[in-house]
Formats: sequence, C-alpha cells, structure tokens
Amino acid sequence: MLTRKAIRFALLPVAAGALLGTSSGALAAGSWDAGSFKLSYGGYIKLDVLYSDYSDGNPASNSIGRDWYVASTTPVGGDDDDAVLDAHAQQSRFFFATEADVGGKKVTSRFEFDFMVSPGGNERVSNSYNPRMRHAFFTYDKFLFGQTWSTFQNVSALPDTVDFVGASDSTIFVRQAQVRYTTGNFAIALENPETTVSNFATSGRIDADDNNVPDLAARYILKTGFGDFWAAGLVRQLKIQDDAASGIDDDDVGYGISLSGKIPFGDKGSDFRFMGSFGEGMGRYMGLNLFNGAESDASGNIDALESYGAFGALRLVWNSSWRSSFVGSIAEADNSGDIGGATKKAWSISGNVIYSPVPGIDLGLELRYAEREVENGDDGDLTRVQFGARYNL
Repeated sequence: MLTRKAIRFALLPVAAGALLGTSSGALAAGSWDAGSFKLSYGGYIKLDVLYSDYSDGNPASNSIGRDWYVASTTPVGGDDDDAVLDAHAQQSRFFFATEADVGGKKVTSRFEFDFMVSPGGNERVSNSYNPRMRHAFFTYDKFLFGQTWSTFQNVSALPDTVDFVGASDSTIFVRQAQVRYTTGNFAIALENPETTVSNFATSGRIDADDNNVPDLAARYILKTGFGDFWAAGLVRQLKIQDDAASGIDDDDVGYGISLSGKIPFGDKGSDFRFMGSFGEGMGRYMGLNLFNGAESDASGNIDALESYGAFGALRLVWNSSWRSSFVGSIAEADNSGDIGGATKKAWSISGNVIYSPVPGIDLGLELRYAEREVENGDDGDLTRVQFGARYNL
C-alpha cells in the first residue's frame, strides 16, 4: 500500500479565480463554490538489484524480464550463459489525488506514474527513463471515467513480494481506459478492447486493434468475518479485420472467470491470498499476456484460446519489523499444437523476507525459481535472487 500525506484546505474564491485565470471565484461558464477540497500525494522510491541465472540463454539487455519477473520472457531452447546482474530504480512512483464536494456529489481523481517499461537514457551514462502513466481517472457519484485497474482484476490479492508483480504467471493484471459503474459491492464496466492472436503462419503474435465493441467486465465482492472474496467475469470480442500480412479476416467471442480473495489470520496481520482464473479468450488479461486471446489456423480463421491459472500466497507477519511471503503460481494454455513456439505452461515459486527498520522503509531479499515450456517441447528456467529497498513518501 502507498503511504499518503494529505493536505486539506478550503479553496477561497480569490484562490480559485487565480488558478482559473479569472478575476473572481466564478468559472467563466457560471459560478461554482469550490467549498472543501482535499489534495493527497504520495508514492515511493525503490531500488531493485537482481541476480538472474537462466538455463537457456539470457534475455536481451533491454528485455523487461531483466527488470522484473515476466514469465513470457524466460528463454527456452538455447544455451546456458553466465548469470547477469541488473540494478534500477524504475519502479519508483508518484501520485496526486483529489477529493471535492461538487454540487452535493463527491468527486475524486487520481493521476499516478512510474518509470517501468519505458525508454529514455542508457545504462552507460544517464540511466534515465521516461515517466509512464499508470492511472488517470476521476469518479463522480457511482461512475468512474479514465484509466485504472481492470474491473476484472483484484489488486488486493496480489502477493507481498520484492518483485514488481510476484505471481505474474497467472495473475489477472491489466490497466486500461474504462467507464465503470459501482453500486455497493457490485461493479460493471465497459473497457478498452485489444486482440492478440498467435499467428499460424509465422508463430508470432498479431496485435490487432480492430475491435468495434468494448470488453465487458463485472465483479462482486463478498465481505465476511473471515475474509474478502471476489468473483469476476469477462466477455470480449476477438477480432482481426483484413490483416494484410496474415490475410486473416475473422472474429470470435472470448470469456473469463476469476475467483480470488484474501483471508487474514493471527493477531499480527498475516494472511493468505489466492486467485484462480479460467476462460477461452482471456488472453492478455492473465499473466501479462503470457498467452494470446486466440490462435489462427491454416485457413485464416481464429479460435478463442482456452487458458487457466492460479496462485496462492502465504504472508506471515513475524513482528512489527519482519514479514515474509511464500508464493506458488502456475498457468497453462490449451494450444492446438500447430504453433510450436507458443507458450504451453509456466510456473514459479518464490519466498522472501522483508525487514522494516523504521516505518516507511522496507528492505527485502527474495529467491525465485521459474520455468516456461513451449508447444514444441523446448523449456527453460530462471533462478533469481533479488534485493529491494523502498522508502514510502
């Protein structure tokens, strides 16, 4: 969780006028009494040091798999290389959030960015990276507009790891633009569509932005005395229209179901977190697009790809300064077998110990082992030791 520092103040008409470039507190289109306004800010600074040993060759130096665990980047079918050492501070992030009473309705907003998966400078001199937008949304009454976590995803179930994501083989993990309606513990949203297809002709991936209907996601949260449980569903269109390179012009329908939760136990804050997901055409929603949403055949037709995954994470809080998490994750796809380079299965296990010498600072050490297998039988594994140091702003 991000630590927040809040500044609460009342916007006076003169101040509002100055901010808006007007001579009074009124907006150009009419009067608006800003009333009470809350501005929050926060984030953290994080250093990651990763020592990675791959069994089948090292990923390229600019691969995101060198900065955090991404199952699809584990090399297969290659030759053993020496281990590699990487260090970066790209996970560091900052956010602004607002809350106001506008016309008797609560309006909130959030803008957040970090530096992961972004170009910039180089490791020879500057090690600079461009800011990357994570969240940009506002809420009005029961509606949310903008980019944030998919309604199909349960962020609270993510493991407490030194790695950026942790169980990235099987977790549902997507941020995207959407319009969401929430009432009580139920939420439903129309979200940005995107189709990814395994290409029969090249064994590569086709990223198609040809959808003409949004993805539909919904969830229900059951809160009980012994834990919180989420049930989420997804229905989406898979479509490629007149692709010149592959000759594909076809569409299909995909769906997904995900059950997850967090069960606290003990008197120190320990818990068990889990997620299990299944569907045809889930594709990019699970495992950071470990599997595609569909695959094409020799005739140029596409069929939704069946995939499933699950993880469990045991978080043990030893005392106010020490805690550990032990995570197991697995995901598998039912490929046709015609595309030999398509990922068939990936799994990983990890364990860590995190020390907080003072509130707001975490020093963690994590060990991870992971394997990936593709349809033609090639496989590869990763052994990684990762150190992380984080200061919550």
